[in-house]
Amino acid sequence: MKILHTSDWHLGQSFFTKTRKDEHHAFIQWLLALISREQIDAVIIAGDVFDTATPASYARELYNEFVVQLQQRQCTLVVLGGNHDSVAVLNESRQLLACLNTYVVASTELPVEQQVILLNDKQGQPGALLCAVPFIRAKDVLQSQAGDTGQQKRQALANAIAEHYQHLFQLAEQQRQEQQLNIPIVATGHLTALGVSKSESVREIYIGTLEGFAAEGFPPADYIALGHIHRPQRVAKTEHIRYSGSPLPLSFDELGTTKQVVLVEFNGRERQQIRCIDVPLFQPMQVIKGDLDTLAVQLAAIAQQQHSKPVWLCLEIATQDYLSDLQQRVQQLCEGLPVEVLLVRRQRAAPSQALIQQQKETLAELTPEQVFAKRLAIESIEDTERQQQLQQRFLAVLSAVQQEQSR
Repeated sequence: MKILHTSDWHLGQSFFTKTRKDEHHAFIQWLLALISREQIDAVIIAGDVFDTATPASYARELYNEFVVQLQQRQCTLVVLGGNHDSVAVLNESRQLLACLNTYVVASTELPVEQQVILLNDKQGQPGALLCAVPFIRAKDVLQSQAGDTGQQKRQALANAIAEHYQHLFQLAEQQRQEQQLNIPIVATGHLTALGVSKSESVREIYIGTLEGFAAEGFPPADYIALGHIHRPQRVAKTEHIRYSGSPLPLSFDELGTTKQVVLVEFNGRERQQIRCIDVPLFQPMQVIKGDLDTLAVQLAAIAQQQHSKPVWLCLEIATQDYLSDLQQRVQQLCEGLPVEVLLVRRQRAAPSQALIQQQKETLAELTPEQVFAKRLAIESIEDTERQQQLQQRFLAVLSAVQQEQSR
């Protein structure tokens, strides 16, 4: 049994006003070729199929076309709802897609029996049992209690999620025993596990309630396919609990990570291998850093490279000077080059550098005004008038505090 684990497609995403339609289309065609070549039996999309709750029509078309083309390959598809997905949007086609060997689990509101799915291989034989867990909304599994503290609410939600996993796993285990199936149990999820590496494009999903879910809360499944975190990685150093990551870079800081899908192969109940397959970069993108002279050299080097499309750029400019004409200078540097600058930002001075320079200096040796001045210097505030306003407000607050202390 071969299962392909993907997540976080974010169909319909607008990337600094740029559409990702061509990239997503190229990814889907690449994925279909991979499925045919590797003879994949089932594909899991572990949440965030769409980027917004109201996806553009072209995003829905890509989704529907993928479902149709996938069925020509006798491959099962399981779609889990993510925190970006609308439950209603996913559910509106759930019954129709069920006729195309596609299971959609948008939320935990489905009867639990429908959240345990028997996956068949290409020969129509049972290949795996899937505990199909989407993004779990607190309102679906937890009833708030008056007077609970923040810590109690966080613990209650963690317990409720763990109980949901355990319940589904017990149902799958029971079904495996009753039908005497020699097949693995696989689980999914769309959440933040503790200790994982995030990126700028990841939206916090349990703000003020639960920051992360401990790996100990997962059931003893043979593989756990997770979504929500865009960098591919293992959880708690375990081989079988993984994030596949997003197939496209969804922010510039994800460019340092190779995008992947994960192929898991079983022989009976035995997991034979877990193989990460790199996803090509369908749109050239780069982050270049330095002062204006350094950027000019790097831009010239990019111009010498062979790209089928203009390179999307993020420029991080290192300068101590306030340049009112920075945008104009950047435009002049890029004029005539096969690039599109999507983001320009100044490099922030690292707080650690300031601390190293003043490592022998203690707070006791500084006046409050000096401490504020040093902290303000760390920030990249280009507007001198804004700096003056902040200084005036600080002095006013300091004066009020000193007057209160002198009484």
